[in-house]
Amino acid sequence: MPGVNMIVCCKQVPDPEAPPVVFKVDPATNKMTLPPEVKPVIGQYDEFAMEAALRIKDKAGGKITILSLGNKLARDVVKKTLAVGGDELILLEDETFEEGDSWSTAHALAMAIKKTGEYDLIFCGRQSSDWDAGQVGLGIAEILGIPAVPLARRVEAVDGKVRVERVIPDGYEIVEVGFPALITVTSELGSLRYAALKGIMAAAKKQPIVWKPSDIGLEPSQVGAAGRRTKLAKLFQPVKEAKGEIIEGETPAEAGTNLAIRLREAKII
Repeated sequence: MPGVNMIVCCKQVPDPEAPPVVFKVDPATNKMTLPPEVKPVIGQYDEFAMEAALRIKDKAGGKITILSLGNKLARDVVKKTLAVGGDELILLEDETFEEGDSWSTAHALAMAIKKTGEYDLIFCGRQSSDWDAGQVGLGIAEILGIPAVPLARRVEAVDGKVRVERVIPDGYEIVEVGFPALITVTSELGSLRYAALKGIMAAAKKQPIVWKPSDIGLEPSQVGAAGRRTKLAKLFQPVKEAKGEIIEGETPAEAGTNLAIRLREAKII
């Protein structure tokens, strides 16, 4: 079969491995601040999506175009997608893209995808590593009017179609759909491969394409904070409290019996 033309949406996020104590919320502005030592990374689920596209390219050939939206994107971070095997990197980069919601982000990405021309598959992570909403990928599919298959753990391109093993609560199911389609990828697919030195050197020489809102046919009022359709009512850090109870007994057997009784009283068993 001919090569598969793929688009992967990757988001730059604060490193989710950073200690929770460094995340600070300003209740007056409903915004989060981070110290300089917390570096940005590609979202974990987006890396799984990138790996899904690379596996198809390994078997069927084709092209992988990466889309990333934001402002002041760190080139060494977003170029990781080129180093592992991506072919082209397009950045929707402008201050007007900041502080968008799921709708304004999906709308901008969909318009950028239309501008790229023909495509077979779009890959997104099942959710972002910062807001965890899980809405952008399906929003893109809705705006473009193409089928979407969420929660993929395995993806194969076969005879002009895509065959997906998607995770369900009690196992998985196999779905087959024709091109074009959008797939959201979950962690069961596996981690993104490491970049080889050759790939890192090649990525360093490639320059990303940068598009502003006007380049994708949108006004600044349609993207980012200005294009939001939701309002953030309150952003706060949850307070977690843990309580313990010592279950005693004269013997281990009696302690076990008392524990079982306590658990039953608490309706845990």
